This record gives sequence, structure tokens and C-alpha cells, in this order.
Amino acid sequence: MTQIPTVRFGLRILVLCTMVMLSCHGGIAADKPQPDAQLQKLLKRFPAADKNKDGILTRTEAREYRDKIRGSQAKAVKPTYADVKYGDHPRNVLDFYQAKSDKPTPLVIYIHGGGFVGGSKRIHPRQLQLFLDAGMSVAAIHYRFIDGKNVLLPEPQRDGARAVQFLRSKAQEWNIDPKRVACYGGSAGAGISMWIGFHDDLADPNSDDPVKRQSTRIQAIGTMGGQSTYDPIKIKALVGGRAWEHRSIFKAYGVTTAKEALNPTPEQQKRYDESSAITHLTKDDPPLYMIYSEADGPLPENARPGQGIHHPNFGRDLVKKMNELQIENVFVYTPKAKGRDPNREMLEFFQKQFAKAK
Repeated sequence: MTQIPTVRFGLRILVLCTMVMLSCHGGIAADKPQPDAQLQKLLKRFPAADKNKDGILTRTEAREYRDKIRGSQAKAVKPTYADVKYGDHPRNVLDFYQAKSDKPTPLVIYIHGGGFVGGSKRIHPRQLQLFLDAGMSVAAIHYRFIDGKNVLLPEPQRDGARAVQFLRSKAQEWNIDPKRVACYGGSAGAGISMWIGFHDDLADPNSDDPVKRQSTRIQAIGTMGGQSTYDPIKIKALVGGRAWEHRSIFKAYGVTTAKEALNPTPEQQKRYDESSAITHLTKDDPPLYMIYSEADGPLPENARPGQGIHHPNFGRDLVKKMNELQIENVFVYTPKAKGRDPNREMLEFFQKQFAKAK
């Protein structure tokens, strides 16, 4: 459950810069349209770089586009409120970015990945800007890390749910529309997002804590490389190989051997079920947009422990179950998504669900 970056942007920019440097070698005028094969290949990946929309990417256009992207990456947006405590644990903190609006805004909550043992609430600047430009406020949270003893699954999921409740309690003060909330993240953050979305409402209307009285139900979910289950027995059947032997799976439940993991006590099986999003799935749950990019197909015989923990089969299993329950879902496998921008599509998916919730 290593962290999945929200946008594979750094690599693309590296490719762009490399191609620009290569294309600038030689004595041809930089601003004269040239049907250079490398540049035209680049144009197919970055159509917005064609400034005059003539169908030919020049070196000047490529350089300008590169500089524009570099500039947008450099403009890190500062949180409106940083490291706000939403719970008692030191890692129960979040950053909040307020979208400019006279009316209450939808809220998108980013939950980072990292195998439940690492990662940061630092959200990718481009992804953040996409949401803010669309009039959506954004929160990014930290949560407790598992330690194999005192903090096990599903405590990080419960932290995520608590963050949703806390943010709803701030609706009036922070200009949030509590009826339009989405969660998204990669890997462990995806699992937490789905758990929040599929789990029954954890609101306690009789609690002395006003935060706990708030609903945990959300209107949309977005995931990158998400695991639908954290039950090692089900992962072994669903993905095969040694994906189920991921070190975080063992640490998540305080087990040390494969025998323990695959032969759980009734109490341990209950924890497996409670920690896995798909076991909570019911027909009234919110729509899901999911992105997968890990290698598809059967895992090799010499697969290492944990290999395949972001396998597309997790998503396919979700598609099957959600289709049976007639819940809207979108499955995107990025190697087959040429010419698409899955992250912008996720934004548009959220907009669609928020429009329904008005």
C-alpha cells in the first residue's frame, strides 16, 4: 500500500523538458512550425501546448508550455487554516483551503496513502488548484499510523470519519455546504475514503461531543489504486501471488506469520471485516470514481511479498458488486486511458454528484 501520487506530473514534465531540449538542438528557427516527429508525438500527450491551435507544435510553444507548467507548480497554495486539530491524537490534524465563493462551497477531503505507516497530507498543487478553481473547498488530513499493537485497523478509518464530522461542524464558519462532501485518496487513503463512504453513519445524536453528532455520510468517493478489502484471505483469492503478504497487512492486525494471517480467530476475522470497505457496501452508498495503474494480469510466480497490492482486480470486484446494487461507478485503467486526464475526470465526477445533492 505504497503511496500513489495524485498526478503523475513530475514524470510528464521531465519528458516534456527532455523533448524540448532535444528538439532545440540544431539550427532550425525556433518559431517556425516544423512537423518534427518528436514534437508531434508530444503534442498528442499535451494538446494544450499548441498555443495557436494550428495542429503543429513548435519548439517555442513547447518551451512556453513547459515554463507555464513550471510556474504553476511553483505556486504552492497556503492553507486557509493549517494543522487544525480534529481529534485528540497528535496526528489528528488537517489543513483547510477555502474556495472563493459568496455561497457555501462543496468540500473535497484528501486522504493520503502510505500503507497506514507513512505519508503526508501535502496535496499535489495542481490537483488542489483544480478543485479550488472549480469552486470546491479542500481539506487534507493526517490520521493515526498503525503500529501492530496499540493502533490497528480500522482506527485510521475512524480518524477519517471523525475528520468528516469535524469539518461538517465547521460548515457555517468555513462556508462549507455539508450536503456536498467527497473523499478521495490513493492506496491507504483510497481504502479510508471508501470505508467512510460505504460504512453506516457513525453520527451519535445523543453525544455530549457536538462533533460526534455530525453525519459521516458523503456524496462521492474518488480513489487511486484502492484496496476494496484488507482481509488477507480475500486478497489472496482476488489478486493471487503474494499481495496478501504486504507488511502493512500483517502490521494492521498485529500478526507476525502467514499462518496467523490466513487462520484468523473469530475476533480477528471480525476485525478483517470491519476494516474492509466492501463488507459495508449497500445500495444507498455514494458513487465511486476509481483509477488503477498497476500492472494487470496474473502475478508472476516469483512475485515479492506485497506485489500487486494496487492490482486492478480490486476495482473490478468493486465494479461487479456496485453494478449489482445499481450504484454509479467509473473504473479507469490508466495504461488504457490514452488521451484522457483521469484527475480532471474525477473532478467532473464530483461536480456531477454535487449537482444531484443540491
